[in-house]
Amino acid sequence: MKAITLGLVGVGRIGAMHARTIAALAPAFARRGVGLRLALTDVAEDHARAVAGEVGADFVPGGAPGLIAHGVDALVVATGTQTHPELIRAGVDAGIPVFCEKPVAGSVADSLPVLEYIAARGGVVQIGHQRRFDAGYLEAKRRLDAGEIGWIHSLRAVTGDMAPPPVEFLATSGGLFRDCSVHDFDILRWLTGREITEVYAKGSNNGDPAIGEVGDVDTALAVVTFDDGTVGTVAATRYNGAGHDVRLEIQGSESSVMVGLDEKTALRSTEPGVAFPAGETHRTFAERFAAAYRAELAAFVELVLGERENPCTPEDAVAASRVADAARESLETGAPVRVAVAARA
Repeated sequence: MKAITLGLVGVGRIGAMHARTIAALAPAFARRGVGLRLALTDVAEDHARAVAGEVGADFVPGGAPGLIAHGVDALVVATGTQTHPELIRAGVDAGIPVFCEKPVAGSVADSLPVLEYIAARGGVVQIGHQRRFDAGYLEAKRRLDAGEIGWIHSLRAVTGDMAPPPVEFLATSGGLFRDCSVHDFDILRWLTGREITEVYAKGSNNGDPAIGEVGDVDTALAVVTFDDGTVGTVAATRYNGAGHDVRLEIQGSESSVMVGLDEKTALRSTEPGVAFPAGETHRTFAERFAAAYRAELAAFVELVLGERENPCTPEDAVAASRVADAARESLETGAPVRVAVAARA
C-alpha cells in the first residue's frame, strides 16, 4: 500500500475541521490502496496535542520546519493570513505540494511575489476555495457548460453569516468583501469562465458599532460587470439571523437555476399555502459546506498522488482577490472601480 503523510500547520477553528476531515478521508483512500496519515503542529501546543489525540494524528513541534523535517509528503496551511506567504514558500522550497486556505497573502500586492516564487521553482499550490467542490455549484457549471441555461443575462450571489465573527478578526481580515464575498467572486469567475472587469459597491453598518470602528461594514452589495457585458450582484451580510445563507441565482435565455435552494435554505415564503423550505437552516459555513470541504481535501490528496490537475491555482485566488480589492476601493470612494485583469494561464 502506498502511504502519504499530510502535514497540517494550524489547528484553530478551520484547521481542526481540516484535521477531522483528513482523518475521515483515510478509510476511503485505504480502499484505493493509499494509506493516509496526518501530522500536525500549532504554536498552541497543548491544544494541538489534544486535536492530534482526537483524530489519531502525530503531533510535531516546531511549526512547518518541524513537519518538513518529520518527512511529510505535503503541507496543509490553515493559519492566519499573514503567515501564508512564508508557509507557502517553505513547502515549495521543500519540494512538496501545498494546500493553503485563501487568500495567498493579505493583499494582491503582497501576493504577486509569492506567485513569482511558486512559478520560478515549479511549485504546486492549491488554494482553498471550497465552493468549487459543492454539489450545487458543480451541477450549475455542468448545466452552463452544456448550454442548458442559454446565454446568461444576470447573476445574483448571496452570502449571509448568521452572526459576525469576533471584531478582533475583522480588524485584520481585510473587510467583508475580502474575507467573505471573495468566495462569490471566485465562483462567478469559475462558473462563467469570464473575468469581472468593473465593480460598484455600497455598504452599511446597522449592527455592532465596533465593526465600523475597525473600518469594516456589516452589510454590502457589489454590482459586477463581466468582460462580455453581463451584469451581476454580490450581496453579503454578517447579520443573517435566519441562518447561514449561501445562494446563487443564474438567469439565462433558456432557463434559470439557483444554487443553495433546498429544505435548509435560510428564508421562508410569504405566499399562501407554500411551506417550502421548511427544514432547519444551516448555522455556519462549516455545516453548509461540510461535503465540499471533504471533496476539496480529497482533491488535494489526489493532486499529491499525481492523479489530477490543480483545481484552484494561486493565480485563480489572486484574481478573486483583485475583484475584492476593487470592491473595497469602490466602497471607500463611492465610485465604480475597474478591475486589473491578469491574463489567464
